[in-house]
Amino acid sequence: IFSKIRYLESRRGLDDNRAMRTQVYLIGAGPGDPGLLTLRAVDRLGRCDVVLYDGLANPEILAHAPQAQHISVGKHGQSRIWTQAEIIAEMLSHARAGRVVARLKGGDPAVFARTAEEVDALVHAGIPFEIIPGITAALAAGSFAGIPITHRGLASAVALVTGHEEPEKTQTALDWDALARFPGTLVIYMGVTTAQTWTSALIAAGKDPATPCAIVRRCSLPDQQQIHCRLDEVVSHLIPASKFRPPVITIVGPVTELATSMHWLAKRPLFGKTILVTRPTAQADGLDQPLIDAGARVLHQPAIEIRSLEESTPKLSRSLDEIIDRFSEFDTIIFCSVNGVDGFIDRYLNRTHEQTGRRDLRSWGDKTIGVVGAKTAEALKQYYLSADFVPEDFRSEGFVQQFASTLKNKRVLVVRASRGRDVLATGLAANGVHVEQVVAYQHQDVTVADAAIVSAIDQDQVDWITITSTATAENLHRLLGDRLNHLKIASLSPVTSEAIERLGYKVSAQADPYTMEALVQSIVDFETSAQG
Repeated sequence: IFSKIRYLESRRGLDDNRAMRTQVYLIGAGPGDPGLLTLRAVDRLGRCDVVLYDGLANPEILAHAPQAQHISVGKHGQSRIWTQAEIIAEMLSHARAGRVVARLKGGDPAVFARTAEEVDALVHAGIPFEIIPGITAALAAGSFAGIPITHRGLASAVALVTGHEEPEKTQTALDWDALARFPGTLVIYMGVTTAQTWTSALIAAGKDPATPCAIVRRCSLPDQQQIHCRLDEVVSHLIPASKFRPPVITIVGPVTELATSMHWLAKRPLFGKTILVTRPTAQADGLDQPLIDAGARVLHQPAIEIRSLEESTPKLSRSLDEIIDRFSEFDTIIFCSVNGVDGFIDRYLNRTHEQTGRRDLRSWGDKTIGVVGAKTAEALKQYYLSADFVPEDFRSEGFVQQFASTLKNKRVLVVRASRGRDVLATGLAANGVHVEQVVAYQHQDVTVADAAIVSAIDQDQVDWITITSTATAENLHRLLGDRLNHLKIASLSPVTSEAIERLGYKVSAQADPYTMEALVQSIVDFETSAQG
């Protein structure tokens, strides 16, 4: 009997938990920049099973929900736009199946996002939900376009106005006479294709045709654009819609004239520049963020994939295990890259756990450790290890020149990728060092370039490409060929530059020292010099 009671109680608790999970989060994705997402939105995205996202939500935000199924409900010019009824049906279907749903909307869910219709459906279905605010474009314009929509001397009120009312309406619900007399700033959303209608209505109602306006496209993103004009000139800039494609807001009022002094975004050194990052996906962040901070728009075309030995090369994996079993024989271990640190130490910890039941690095106490670069030294710190040997110029040649004499007659293990230069091992061996090499991770070429990236290059929408290794240079030559001649090339090191030039391409900028931060600075220096 008691067993039966416990079973029923456990089932009731399970059902209660399941009921609590069957809910929907209506999340504001903000104006475009993924860094403007709220902390609560990030937390809830990490808990969901399904994300339904619209075309105005930056797809980079989906990285906060790697565990979830991602479903696009359409993007203008790229895929079919789902009807509101279809979106609601999909949302309810997943929620009723016990899944946690994130409904990701551009801007704020409460501003021209049709959230009320989705809420009505959820209430009618008895499904619990939560609405998480986002930054709407009108508010973002104050920060990113230098246009404060309120101003003590110019505008003490704001009206957010849709330029695209419900098509089924028999007459407009907007009082254009009142809006024309409105003593403040007007912000027109979704007003591209209807620009003739709403500008004519305002002017006919008495709004001065010379009223200053700002048309802001892709607010908060690195390729943000804005046009300043008069009210009676707005149509010529927006029609046809292909001139200035959505997402666009139009700000009407004298506050728009403050943008000249407040527009900090355009003063970033790489604002308006598009840069193609070619590092492996897992390593791109270290280059992406400094570029974005400098104002650049970043695209990705990995030239090389990084894979663990277990999933790609069993023979090399066995060799790695054999080296780990003989680890006590070595005096020094040298890591050539961050991937080498992670690949070797993770496997070492797993191997020692298999053999001893411990997962630690206590047997490293008598070892000295060398690295080729500063980032590799940083990677060691996550394992509470410090590098004893770090060359000043972050190259294999520099390591040999600086430390070979110190390591003479020592037994040294060099941890490396499945391919690459042998300069470090051969240089040490030539100086009397007893060297063995072990592969800790697999380099694999990407064989097909992303069609969207190729198209962007062909349409002159990419300014720079970053190349960080000889292997990357060689595979980009295969992937992109002559297209590389249409881009400015930024190289990480002299060795990489030599490989690029040997393939027939010109290097415009080179890092010094050979770090990602210095690579970004080399691009900034070039652009600053070019601007005079």
